[in-house]
Amino acid sequence: MSTVWSKKGTFLIASILTLGLLLGSLAFALQKPVSIDVDGNLIKSRVLFSGTVGDVLDQNHIALGEKDLVEPSREVAVIKNMQIKVTRAFTVNVLADGITREVLTTPVTAQEAVILAGFTLGEKDIIKILPAEVELVGPQQEIEVIRVTQKEITQDEQMPYQVEQTTDSTLEKGLTKTLQAGKNGLARSTLLVTYHNGQEVKRETLKIETLAQPQNKLVAMGSITSVSRGGQRLDFREARYMQSTAYTYTGSRTATGKNPAVGMVAVDPSVIPLGSKMYIEGYGYAWAADTGGAIRGNRIDVFLEEYAQCVKWGRRNVKVYLMP
Repeated sequence: MSTVWSKKGTFLIASILTLGLLLGSLAFALQKPVSIDVDGNLIKSRVLFSGTVGDVLDQNHIALGEKDLVEPSREVAVIKNMQIKVTRAFTVNVLADGITREVLTTPVTAQEAVILAGFTLGEKDIIKILPAEVELVGPQQEIEVIRVTQKEITQDEQMPYQVEQTTDSTLEKGLTKTLQAGKNGLARSTLLVTYHNGQEVKRETLKIETLAQPQNKLVAMGSITSVSRGGQRLDFREARYMQSTAYTYTGSRTATGKNPAVGMVAVDPSVIPLGSKMYIEGYGYAWAADTGGAIRGNRIDVFLEEYAQCVKWGRRNVKVYLMP
């Protein structure tokens, strides 16, 4: 009796063990292999045929933050060899209108990050990503919104007149006479001014209108080189109007080392070289023999014998003929 029961017990135990192995093998066969990409690691796992992505994450103790992204989503049923990716959210600073806002997000475009920060974008606004431009923002990056505005303005500018010359055979060479005064024209430019955050960065010309045409100046140029003075023929190289004063003896020699005498004139050597011969209306023939500290440009100082003569001469404009 005992021997028979012993054989039955052994058979029962063996049957239970065999059933357990079969059930275990069946359960393993019904599990689906999956992989999880999270925090830089690739985790291999298995889940029952009825499991979801959320079950896989819970089974592997992977918690999701409020803004973390899992693909596929937690509710999706697991399929064999499914790849699950967990993307952790990170903070991005967005600067616009002098205000900086922190955004917690997964990789998105810069434009999406700006919207997430609660800023609106104008049609022409520029988005700048630091430290480098990328398609999707990542950790440690900052986004700056550059507000772009434009305004049309008008700007008036003078159009310079030109000088036209003609010859006057009644006028001495070197002298000129204005026949028609010049007048500047007026042009109006329409400009498109671009501002970045209120600072001007560019100007573009849209159109230019002529409001008034310039009127050219007409100048007659003297051409004659011979005149009659005191009944004598005077041939000259050129004539010019100059301001004249007078001086008398000072006790010093002239710049050319000569004692001063009537007919000697102080000049600016850069205008009339020393030694030049000339004829001065109201004074007569003379030559450039002296200089003076106050004699600069178109100015001469004629020598007269007496102080009273100098006072009478005073300061006057004279026509000076420079001889060949």
